[in-house]
Amino acid sequence: MKKDVKKKVIRRLKILEGQIRGLQKMVVEESYCIDILQQSLAVKQALSSIEDLILENHLSTHVIEQVKTGKEAKATKEILAIYK
Repeated sequence: MKKDVKKKVIRRLKILEGQIRGLQKMVVEESYCIDILQQSLAVKQALSSIEDLILENHLSTHVIEQVKTGKEAKATKEILAIYK
């Protein structure tokens, strides 16, 4: 993984960890359901942004290497498996 991407992913995971703890606290404290759902949506969006970073890294590193070495089918299969 590229160093700058890894740094961003780790930072976002730490933020996400705090969001999850906050979500758990909201459930324990029986917060208003809509507030819990809004926080849950924020968690999903944060996780999605992490996935985007990792996928971008994979495409720009591993997939490029697989194409250069004639392993296009493997690259395609892996990416399709993620989206199924």
